[in-house]
Amino acid sequence: MPKLRVHNFSVSLDGFAAGPRQSLENPLGKGGEELHGWMFRTAHWHEMVHLEEPGEEGVDNDFAVAGDDNIGAHIMGRNMFGPIRGDWGNDDWRGWWGEDPPYHHDVFVLTHYPHDDIPMQGGTTFHFVTDGIESALERAFAAADGRDVRVGGGASTVRQYLAAGAIDHLHFVISPILLGTGERLFEDNAGALDGYECSQFVGSEGVAHAVLTKR
Repeated sequence: MPKLRVHNFSVSLDGFAAGPRQSLENPLGKGGEELHGWMFRTAHWHEMVHLEEPGEEGVDNDFAVAGDDNIGAHIMGRNMFGPIRGDWGNDDWRGWWGEDPPYHHDVFVLTHYPHDDIPMQGGTTFHFVTDGIESALERAFAAADGRDVRVGGGASTVRQYLAAGAIDHLHFVISPILLGTGERLFEDNAGALDGYECSQFVGSEGVAHAVLTKR
């Protein structure tokens, strides 16, 4: 049966998944990019963004690779798609990733404001869902055609699907930095984690990987 999965979701030692004041210069909020330093060193990342020099193999790379295995569609929150707030207006924003995003399948963006689909190079199409997380999930599983669906983020989107008991696999990465403020992954989760257990806890040279799965 297809699953809903979260992978490579980095958090700070004090529990923040993004810094404050997201902007064009700081897509993950102030200081947030530091959370993902471990990912930027992996061979998987270097291959994905077409860097000439090889990246690092090992534990971190193994987890990075696993995040793309058997994924047929993505769901993300509006803030992960871009820094725009309110009505889309006439803005021509097409995401952070250029004309060939790394997804190569349908991506469903949660928003309160309608937006036309945005087809991109490489097979990615951004769809904008205004009628809630259940609708996005139904559409994503249909698009995935038997494969799993991945929730890309941000923290609020992951929390909503956790609260709904919909996530089957949650992999998060604890980075050794302190942000002090921002958006937390585990906040207002009372009761939402009762049905989960820690099925993996693995350390690398720079971070710790934790996996929560449904019992």
